[in-house]
Amino acid sequence: MDQADIAIVGAGAAGLMAAIHAGRRARELNRPIRIVALDGARTLGAKILVAGGGRCNVTHHAVTPDAYAGSTRNAIKKVLRRFDVPDTVAFFQALGVELKREDTGKLFPTTDSARTVLNALLQGVRDTGAEIHHPRRVETIQPIDHAYTLAGDWGELTANRLILATGGMALPRSGSDGAGYAFAKALGHTVTPRVFPALVPLIVEPDHFIRHLSGLTLPARLELRAGTGKRLLSFTNSTLCTHFGLSGPSTMDLSRYLTSARHQDRAAHLVIAWLPDATPDQLDADLQALNKRGVVRWLSEHLPARLAETLCAQAEIEPQTLGHALTRDQRKRLVRLITECPVPVTGDRGFTHAETTAGGVPLAEIELGTMTSRVRPNLHLCGEICDVDGRIGGFNFQWAWASGHIAGLSAADARCR
Repeated sequence: MDQADIAIVGAGAAGLMAAIHAGRRARELNRPIRIVALDGARTLGAKILVAGGGRCNVTHHAVTPDAYAGSTRNAIKKVLRRFDVPDTVAFFQALGVELKREDTGKLFPTTDSARTVLNALLQGVRDTGAEIHHPRRVETIQPIDHAYTLAGDWGELTANRLILATGGMALPRSGSDGAGYAFAKALGHTVTPRVFPALVPLIVEPDHFIRHLSGLTLPARLELRAGTGKRLLSFTNSTLCTHFGLSGPSTMDLSRYLTSARHQDRAAHLVIAWLPDATPDQLDADLQALNKRGVVRWLSEHLPARLAETLCAQAEIEPQTLGHALTRDQRKRLVRLITECPVPVTGDRGFTHAETTAGGVPLAEIELGTMTSRVRPNLHLCGEICDVDGRIGGFNFQWAWASGHIAGLSAADARCR
């Protein structure tokens, strides 16, 4: 039977980070140990390669706990502050990856290539002497005293310490199929009652006009409302109309909150403000002041022409209608469509199109200073398997870097004692 000091299940962002820092710490302590990362995917780092449209949005310049959901923000903060954005920038710089900040606050490699990031991480693992074996899918994990035996069709490996960095369920083609949750449960952990897609496009009713605006992108405010109409939260960002419904950063950010709200309030719903800075009173006054100006032409000065024409049609306003000919009811309908257009969301595009997973192992079951299990000795958990999901823009990668860093260091410290 093969032996290792530390076994890491999963060689994605968090797993690679854990391998690098475990290897570095062992060398600092001058204690040679064997670190083995196992990954079932045929292509390593698939999520890294597709992130940010193939450019890999490594992190965000301003990462705070407010950008995350799942476990408590105070718990999330304890992990993020151990390896923050400046640490991330310095870490990648030392690997030869320079990052640049874009207007959105996102940090990308200056090469605009995700391959740069992945290659640097893989080289970082090799430089420490840690090993990566793939495709080696772990099928079973058996605790034996305070060690673990991992097995698959490739054979068996026994390790003194185990790091679960399996990911969640998003983008299953990358290897994240939820197996990590089964491992965590078998080892005594719980998983949140609901595990669902986050950062995922939304589907609207088949005949809704949004579907006929496919390809249209504009800044808009998406607002989540309770069944009572109470405003719960909103996101203002680029919004994309598609053949199935809505996508883009604003939609992705709001998606998990809509799903979560509907679990308790089936009448929770979404509305869009196509002109996020305009107020109903202001728009109503502007429409009344149009006089002999065409309504569609005026609206096209503020919105894409296709959308302006569609909104007027939905408000039952003929294309050539002039301002002074607008009825009060037409004006009110148009103002409502512009400022709080109801969107009949029927669902989302599922884990296949989600960028991350909501739910997972609660942080209350993890000692956050070391990412060590509170229920099973010599076990660490990091990355997406934890009940933490962030907004779009590099926040989920920052969680992976931070939690993987802590898990790797603490596993090596414990093994080298």
